[in-house]
This record gives sequence, structure tokens and C-alpha cells, in this order.
Amino acid sequence: MSGAAPAGKHAVATALLLAAGLCSAQAVYRSVGPDGRVTFSDRPITSDTQAATTASRGGIPPAPTALPYELRQTAGRFPVTLYTGSDCAPCDSARQLLAARGVPFSERTVQSNEDIEALRRLSGDNSLPVVTIGGQRLKGFAPGEWTQYLDSAGYPRSSQLPAGYRMPPAQPLVAVRTAEPTEAAPPRTAAAPAPAPARAPSNPAGIVF
Repeated sequence: MSGAAPAGKHAVATALLLAAGLCSAQAVYRSVGPDGRVTFSDRPITSDTQAATTASRGGIPPAPTALPYELRQTAGRFPVTLYTGSDCAPCDSARQLLAARGVPFSERTVQSNEDIEALRRLSGDNSLPVVTIGGQRLKGFAPGEWTQYLDSAGYPRSSQLPAGYRMPPAQPLVAVRTAEPTEAAPPRTAAAPAPAPARAPSNPAGIVF
């Protein structure tokens, strides 16, 4: 009997281990993500879990960084647009001033003849830079004057832009238009030759006058 008792204990222990193994196996869930990766978890995979996993792997791009409320209100009432050109030192200084104050702005570049004509209609000449703050237009870079108008519009003197905020990329003043393909003209058919004039008895050579 003493030999049977240890054997019984070993059998019970083995059964418990097998049961624990079965429970562990039953508690493991397998899922395949949109990128083909296989994920194992001890919890059932739900749509929320898959979305969180995909977001953590970079499958969903992060939402754009929002502006602070007061700055967003100011930019909505007095939007700022900067008009610049290439190889323009005052344009670079103007851009740096706006960036240092954290002023959200759109930039329009003047490069082509169409851009120059549009700038002349806007400001009266082709000098750069030009900035519009709401309905106010300022020509030439004058830091004191620009600062005064930005202060009056309510823009903060120091940047309040959130970390990771990116200004929109510069765009040409006049949008580039792509030429639409034209349909090929149908081939022209050669006109049939005119019939030779009939030879009259008085004009045997058929000469036409």
C-alpha cells in the first residue's frame, strides 16, 4: 500500500500539470494583423485591441497636431500669408520672424511670369517680401512694423506652437496647370483631282482660260 500511495500522488500531480497546460493552451489566442504579423495573447482579440496594436506599430498615422485654442482663434480671424522669392535675404528674415513668434502662416512663392503678374495685381509692384495679416498688406520687411501689426492682431510674442507642429509647405502663387492632352486630328484625305476639261472642236488642246 505504501508503494501505491506515492504512485497515486504522482498520478494526481501529473493530471494537475496536464490540466494546467490545457488551461494555458486554451487561454492563448492567435490573430493575424493587416500587415500579416501573427499575435498571441491570453485575451480574446477584439477590434479595439487590433486597432490599438495597429496604431502602436505605425499602421495608423497620428492625428495632426492641433493649435492651442486662442492661437487658433487668432489665426482664423487674421490669417497670415507670406509671399517670397528665391535668393531673397529679406524673405528669409521675414520667415524667421514669423517662425520665432510661432505665427502659423501660409507661404506663396513668386517664380514664374504668371506669379509676378499676380503679385503686381496684389501689391501694385513686384517687390518682396509681402505679408498679409488679415486684410492688412505690408510690403517690404520692416521688423518693427510687422511686430506692431502682429501684436495688434493678437498673436503671442513667443511661440505657443505645440511640439511637432509643421508649417504647410510653400506653394507657388499661381497654381501650375497641367496641359490637357489634345485629340489627334483625323488624317486629311487628298481631294480627288478635277476632271480634265472636255476638248471642244474649236479648242483641241483643252486650254483653260
